[in-house]
Amino acid sequence: MASTMRPFTQMVGRASRSTLLSLERSSFRTIPSQNAFLSFRTKSAQLAYPPTLRSNGLPSERSFSTTSVRARARTMGQLKARNSTGPFSWKSALLFVITGGAMIIYFRVEKERLARKRVAEMSKGVGRPKVGGPFVLKDLNGNQYTEEDLKGKYSFVYFGFTHCPDICPDELDKMAEIIDRVKEATKDENIFLPVFVTCDPVRDTPEVLRSYLQEFHGDIIGLTGTYEQVKHMCKQYRVYFSTPQNVNPGEDYLVDHSIYFYLMDPEGDFVECIGRQDTPESATNVILQHINDWKREGKPLKKD
Repeated sequence: MASTMRPFTQMVGRASRSTLLSLERSSFRTIPSQNAFLSFRTKSAQLAYPPTLRSNGLPSERSFSTTSVRARARTMGQLKARNSTGPFSWKSALLFVITGGAMIIYFRVEKERLARKRVAEMSKGVGRPKVGGPFVLKDLNGNQYTEEDLKGKYSFVYFGFTHCPDICPDELDKMAEIIDRVKEATKDENIFLPVFVTCDPVRDTPEVLRSYLQEFHGDIIGLTGTYEQVKHMCKQYRVYFSTPQNVNPGEDYLVDHSIYFYLMDPEGDFVECIGRQDTPESATNVILQHINDWKREGKPLKKD
């Protein structure tokens, strides 16, 4: 039995040694190829990253770091992202829209201001205004009142009479609302002067006129005078009225007149006419536009 197992053991040993020898030969054949690959990669790295000099003048290899490559990659990505949007961003677009809108509004306001100024200049005659001019009347305290008393402020002149059944009350109600709106917008600067001139001086005595105007607004200045004085002022302002000149006391008669408010600037020149078609809101806007134009030009205003 021992003689039988010995040849079998020898055969297994020889087979194991032959297998180990074949594995060693294959390993020796593989190692040189791997060494060659490592040598090629090292040379490539040296070409890509040239050696630097130490402080003593000897070359030293630059240490390889992946951090700079990653940072560079992120920076290039940011550049690409920025270039993909072009020279404009949402911030620059928003700034462009805001600037363009502001310029449009400015030119529109300036155009309207120049148009108002041109109309006001056209309303002036050669040497004297086409609307407005010298006059002499009396206020409700019996004091003389002339065109000079209107200067320095924007005056708002209306012609009417106390016996008017419907038109004058409606217009005076509108006048009262305009006064309040202008005072509120100008913060009570006292640069707006509302004036009521009677076209019926015979019946509209100072006492009658004072009681009548108080029903609408306490800031309205009432003016009256003789028939000739009233007629002269109506002519200066191009106002039509049909009051008879010679009437007996207690005699009833009708009066017809123009229904307009006349806006005069602080120099006594006519600038705007407000009619029945205007509302208190639209009339106030027109008045404030002229006041703001005057202030923008730096012209003086009397605020007492």
